[in-house]
Amino acid sequence: MVAYENERQAISRCFILAQERRAAKSVPVERFPLLPVRLLASGLFGTVGTSYMNAMIRLPHTLSVAPMMDWTDRHCRMFHRHLTRRALLYTEMVTADAVRFGDRGRLIGFSTDEHPVALQLGGSEPAAMAEAARIAEDFGYDEVNINVGCPSDRVQSGRFGACLMREPVLVGRMVEAMRAAVSIPVTVKCRIGVDDQDPGPALDALTAAVAAAGCRTLIVHARKAWLQGLSPKENRDVPPLDYDRVDALKATNPDMVVVLNGGLLDLDAVEAALARGLDGGMVGRAAYQTPWVLADADRRIFGAPSTDIDRHAVVEAMAEYAGRARRDLGTPVKSVVRHMLGLFQGLPGARAWRRYLSETMPNPDAGPEILIEAAKRVAPERRAAA
Repeated sequence: MVAYENERQAISRCFILAQERRAAKSVPVERFPLLPVRLLASGLFGTVGTSYMNAMIRLPHTLSVAPMMDWTDRHCRMFHRHLTRRALLYTEMVTADAVRFGDRGRLIGFSTDEHPVALQLGGSEPAAMAEAARIAEDFGYDEVNINVGCPSDRVQSGRFGACLMREPVLVGRMVEAMRAAVSIPVTVKCRIGVDDQDPGPALDALTAAVAAAGCRTLIVHARKAWLQGLSPKENRDVPPLDYDRVDALKATNPDMVVVLNGGLLDLDAVEAALARGLDGGMVGRAAYQTPWVLADADRRIFGAPSTDIDRHAVVEAMAEYAGRARRDLGTPVKSVVRHMLGLFQGLPGARAWRRYLSETMPNPDAGPEILIEAAKRVAPERRAAA
């Protein structure tokens, strides 16, 4: 067995080796890291046999929260982590050059409580992406992801995002350079095609290129992106979903971890994707606008023991976090609170909760106590364990 002093490195290495074992069916047990007993006992890695780790363990990709610009910052991720301990959380997209030359602490700093967490990078220059990936690994991220799906004009002008669907060879070169630079997984998030591309050949070409470069995980937003004529917002809704295309991709690439994104509004939709043979589901706006959708994820998706989660307890925990963030990072309370407006969605008092926070959080002197005060407008409600 290989012994790792750094638990994060051990966890990341297990993810890689489990994928390799699934693909090659020949990775010896000696290559698996020797994990601390408390981590194995946590159930994070599923059942551990006497001779090898089960290659079919449910990795965090089984459920993940999508990278969303202006939304999935470190404060949003901390909020989501109070709802699910096991789903994989993604950062907002950060360009490779911003990571290389910008204020890294502000741009990609995060709390160790957020694990497992992945950094999504935007770029098109293999060497720059490799350098940014090395920095991400040094910061402690569990994965780096290449954005091949964003359709915005700004992203296109930088030659990254969805326009890279037209350049699968370049994407493969980026994967190769990044994998040579880091030991954590390098993954790709893409569309099924852009503009007038035929989705079948376009997606197959990208898959072949990244797989040849060693990428084992592809997250597919099951829509085309129209680079001209539709806004980024419209590109999330107007192009029709084509789940059959993603299902077919998995069927023809059984050794690739294929994760479905697009239109997944609840855990039922994620479970349906898993039942069809896909390896995971990535939830986007639903996790932000109705975050309580994540509260039963650990039990339903990952098979963890049932827990009785209390939204008011989440509010109290986040109020404490907001206080620490203001004290230690100079973070305005608004930057934390804005992600929590949908917590009580669908319950009596939810509108009063949102109204109170919307009226009070713009005040620069507002403290974390506004969360406690706002929660008083919603009747206590406990979620029964299943």
